[in-house]
Amino acid sequence: MVWDMVHFDVQLLGGIVLHRGRIAEMATGEGKTLVATLPLYLNALTGRGAHLVTVNDYLARRDAEWMGQLYNFLGLTVGCIQHDQEPDERRAQYAMDITYGTNSEFGFDYLRDNGMATTREQQVQRGYHYAIVDEVDSILIDEARTPLIISGPATISTHQYDKWKPLIEQLVRKQNMLCNRLASEAIEKFEQGDVEIGGRLMFKVKLGQPRNKQLLRMMEDPDKRRAIDKAELSFYQDTRKEELFQLKEELFFTIDEKSNEADLSEQGRIFVNPDDPNAFVLPDLINEFTEIDLDETLPPEEKDKRKAERQQHYDAQAERIHNISQLLRAYCLFEKDVQYVIEDNKVVIVDEFTGRKMPGRRWSDGLHQAVEAKEGVQIDRETQTLATITIQNYFRLYQKLAGMTGTAETEAAEFHDIYKLDVNVIPTNRPVRRTDHNDRIYKTRREKYNAVIKEIKEAHAKTQPVLVGTVSVEASELLSRMLKREKIPHNVLNAKFHMQEAEIVARAGQPGTVTISTNMAGRGTDIKLGPGVTDLGGLMVVGTERHEARRIDRQLRGRCARQGDPGASRFYVSFEDDLMRNFGAADRMTKIMERFGLEEGQELEHRWLNKSVETAQKRVEQRNYMIRKRTLDFDDVMNMQREVVYTYRNEVIDSEEPRKLIFEVIDEAVPAKVKEYLDVDEPNYTGLVHWVNTTFPLGLTKDKAQFDTRTVEENAQFLIEKIKNAYERKSSHEEPTAVKSLERYIILNAIDRLWQEHLYAMDALREGVYLRGYAQKDPLIEYKTEAYDMFVELMANIKNEVLNNLFRSTSNLQAFENFLATLPQFLLREQAPIAGGDARIRQPVGAMAAVGGGDGDGAGEVSIDLPIRRSMPKVGRNEPCPCGSGKKYKNCCGRVA
Repeated sequence: MVWDMVHFDVQLLGGIVLHRGRIAEMATGEGKTLVATLPLYLNALTGRGAHLVTVNDYLARRDAEWMGQLYNFLGLTVGCIQHDQEPDERRAQYAMDITYGTNSEFGFDYLRDNGMATTREQQVQRGYHYAIVDEVDSILIDEARTPLIISGPATISTHQYDKWKPLIEQLVRKQNMLCNRLASEAIEKFEQGDVEIGGRLMFKVKLGQPRNKQLLRMMEDPDKRRAIDKAELSFYQDTRKEELFQLKEELFFTIDEKSNEADLSEQGRIFVNPDDPNAFVLPDLINEFTEIDLDETLPPEEKDKRKAERQQHYDAQAERIHNISQLLRAYCLFEKDVQYVIEDNKVVIVDEFTGRKMPGRRWSDGLHQAVEAKEGVQIDRETQTLATITIQNYFRLYQKLAGMTGTAETEAAEFHDIYKLDVNVIPTNRPVRRTDHNDRIYKTRREKYNAVIKEIKEAHAKTQPVLVGTVSVEASELLSRMLKREKIPHNVLNAKFHMQEAEIVARAGQPGTVTISTNMAGRGTDIKLGPGVTDLGGLMVVGTERHEARRIDRQLRGRCARQGDPGASRFYVSFEDDLMRNFGAADRMTKIMERFGLEEGQELEHRWLNKSVETAQKRVEQRNYMIRKRTLDFDDVMNMQREVVYTYRNEVIDSEEPRKLIFEVIDEAVPAKVKEYLDVDEPNYTGLVHWVNTTFPLGLTKDKAQFDTRTVEENAQFLIEKIKNAYERKSSHEEPTAVKSLERYIILNAIDRLWQEHLYAMDALREGVYLRGYAQKDPLIEYKTEAYDMFVELMANIKNEVLNNLFRSTSNLQAFENFLATLPQFLLREQAPIAGGDARIRQPVGAMAAVGGGDGDGAGEVSIDLPIRRSMPKVGRNEPCPCGSGKKYKNCCGRVA
């Protein structure tokens, strides 16, 4: 192979910046793929592994193969992580000197290794030494709003989306009819000269249906727009809050596009549930439980029964309210071919920043199921979180982190605050010859798209290639239909055709080529100009809408004029665009329209208009930064807990002597329990004996004399010695290797089961803690306080779970029966046959005393009910049985498992 790529001086600069653990901002076409080879090679020489993180599997595979030739020549090995690889293959790829892969694959492997693997052989990663993040703004900023979550099917699925769907559909239709009628009334009022009433009516339409066509047409008229804006401003004054509430109650529901929420009014609640006025009121469980406790006529069993009934009623009520709320959001705020597409009868999310599909990803909190119900596809079962981490906290694991992109400067503050990464702008190898024209602004989307088609026709007529950037699948398909009508051949690149992404984008610089692309615009793929294109002015980039983030617009512009080539870019904007409607200053937009008196199809083009658009973008960027920062603040609490649990879990996996860890649990948990029962004003000896006898086979009698002659510490030590002796005796009848696996499994099983329950509880706490803001309390501080208490409880519960399973688990049923045979036969009152699952052995105190070394009198004062659970590590049916018998698992313990 002939290697004809030699690093430019500016690429050497980029390599130095990356090696120092910073972000190198390099323009498109400056060769970031080649730049990365310098620091990757240097840091891989340590033998601890270097990672290159990309945005998709294709780029990871392409770069690993392409640059791998260079690394192999220099004596290093190269690996590549792909979505569908098996664990053994992944482990081999991570063992290479340099490994390429996507951020989600690296993150999910971390979660699987630390939260799900039960042996060192099942873990694939080998540390976090050095990483370069390609397209660092996309991964560490855009994708950081969504944490990485591994989910499993929930134990119980209680959703009622299909039940409530017809009612919500009717409700949405009624609201649409109501808003259309209000808009018609407003038109009449405007025609009669009653501008104030007309503005009030249209503001009501804006609350109930922000995308109403009549509303959008009225917003084109400066006078009507001013009347609507005036009504909105007046209603949001503190003195008119009551009137605003009443106005909202005249609708069935209100929609807030900025916060992505839809809220039912009283009228809407009555429509959905006319027979039950309290259908949307959650019961006050604290008061109800207190009333039950104070009712002295009720026996304890009846009290427990009534509490369980009230809790069940509360859960059903909360589930119904939640289902209806999410369905309303699905119908009002989520559009097909914008936020998602339908593929193979499934709802597939489309990334709002890249336009790429995200198969396998699901919206959380039941929203995905609500969208599935809306579209009439199969509603998948609810999921529960098994493991989770934010993008920010995953990449903060690396000892040294670097990044490269064409656009990082606008987010420099966030990179420094969250990742401690500084941004260095690297100059281009050749002067940039791109001409960035001012935006053209129109009143309506219709006029804007007509102008875009006109520009494309003019460029196509002289065979100048054009790359058209859109913000959604819907917009790209609309433009495609308009171009077909004009008989202009073109390629469409959106979430539906992402497989051909690189091929389509690579051809975008050929003469006469028209390419319509969502914002992904083939990031990472070079667009080289075809013959004669330079003389025509190079590639023309047309943006059909400004994106929320300035970086995305800069990325699109950067697709042209690489390495000193000529090129031009222009954005088209309308007052109907989401950015302008939601974040543009309304009064300023109205003044602009009045001042210039725009006619149908007339455009505005001025430098200070670009400033107005940038101001709107800065507002959104600031808001999104605060959302990400808040997400991280909350996850930092979880992250500290995650590190403790995962460290403990890995200690168990790596331990050669798991019994030491078992005995550590005994040494910590037993004294705590003894203190709980005895280190009080009135020691509870009966309670302690009951706990000991139901947890361990010691067979203690209820005689308190055996305890009150000792101190609390001496009692704890007395019990610890008895428990350890009993366990040593039980283990002596089992195969040593199998017992090690079993001990490891007992601890891991306790950690995993309770950690999953803890994650569920933390999700619920996080959702509910925001309401405390109404009581003038900081939700984050409240979250930290309660999360700490819950974590202390979690660690105590893990220890208790280990103790509970210690004498209820066996690696080999035959060994356990042999152990029972060593006990004096007259002590065994009743022995149930032991089979897989939950077989139970009932024994009198004397039998348990024999196991513990003897302290009972054999009189059977305390009856013990011990479930014997087969807690076996998961093995293949044809693998050797972990019990040590030498047989295959299916022919040995697998028969009864």
